[in-house]
Amino acid sequence: MANKTISSLAKDLNISRARVYQIIDMLDDNEKPSKDSNDRYIIDNSVVNAIRKYYANSNTKSKQEKTSPIDDKVLDIMRHQLDEKDRQIEKLTQLLDQQQRLNLSTNRQNEKLLDTTTNDTPSQDDRPLQNDDTDVLKPTEGNYKGKETKTPKKGLFGWLRR
Repeated sequence: MANKTISSLAKDLNISRARVYQIIDMLDDNEKPSKDSNDRYIIDNSVVNAIRKYYANSNTKSKQEKTSPIDDKVLDIMRHQLDEKDRQIEKLTQLLDQQQRLNLSTNRQNEKLLDTTTNDTPSQDDRPLQNDDTDVLKPTEGNYKGKETKTPKKGLFGWLRR
């Protein structure tokens, strides 16, 4: 078999040329290929075998590392953390549910208050005053010097001003 090129070796192993160069750098000194006068590697059968052997070993090692079982301690820690997160999620869900119920209750109370102030007979604060001396058009003794007294405001949130 004649000398191979880096490209043909990479094609045979189905890896990149850069990976072939990495493997050559990692080979023992007695297995490394020599270089010709143009500073190119001379890859003979012994170098090809060394590269294939190194590549096969590195592949099985990486596959073993990927499939190695996770340490039991790490697994226990992860399970504990997962259980803790589940408890936190449950607690937050309960708090959110409680907050939604509180908001619903508050909204119902507000609606009842609004309904009672608009539908019931007007209270003393809601009725217009018979002798309203606070009208700005009629000056009275209390406001002739520029003092202004306001009439009670009515409206959507008038019940808040009582």
